[in-house]
Amino acid sequence: TGPNLYGMIDRKVTSLPDFKYGPLIIAAGAKDLVWDEAMHTAYVTDPMAWLEEQTCEPAGVAKMTFKMAKGGEDSAAYNALIK
Repeated sequence: TGPNLYGMIDRKVTSLPDFKYGPLIIAAGAKDLVWDEAMHTAYVTDPMAWLEEQTCEPAGVAKMTFKMAKGGEDSAAYNALIK
């Protein structure tokens, strides 16, 4: 189970203090990235590709193994509306 996505748009990556993030997303979060709709969509549709792009590290292990092939853009838009 991942962190709660409620209000994640405009929130810093890895900013929830009580969630145990994996090492690759911690490395991405160290770059002071802030979630936006495009970044969220890219992440939920292919977490490993997004982590590779953000960290310049070859594919490793991501805690998020789920890929949302269809509808990822909708979840980001929905999230932006309810924040």
